[in-house]
Amino acid sequence: MLMKTITDIEAKIENTCLMKEEDKTDLLNLISTLKSEISELSKTHAEQAQSITNFAQVSTHEATREQKNTNLMEVSLTGLTSSVDEFENTHPKLVETVNRISQILANMGI
Repeated sequence: MLMKTITDIEAKIENTCLMKEEDKTDLLNLISTLKSEISELSKTHAEQAQSITNFAQVSTHEATREQKNTNLMEVSLTGLTSSVDEFENTHPKLVETVNRISQILANMGI
């Protein structure tokens, strides 16, 4: 289920025409890293891995909507960032990846 959701996120990013190609490439690389990190995390923290994946999905949805809603984007990015807070010491690459995803999405002018 988690990998399908991440695959759906990748497809949404690949198919959007609302992002610069550079942002798409950066996000797709980060999503690939996220996929690996989530796979590891789900072995020991399945619920938390699901939350991170869900917030990543919502954030991607909000970033790729034709009509942007700034409030929903902010809420989704806050949720995404908060979902990894407890893993800062144990999974630093996961936290770094999520923070970079959030930053790219936030910098898209939304």
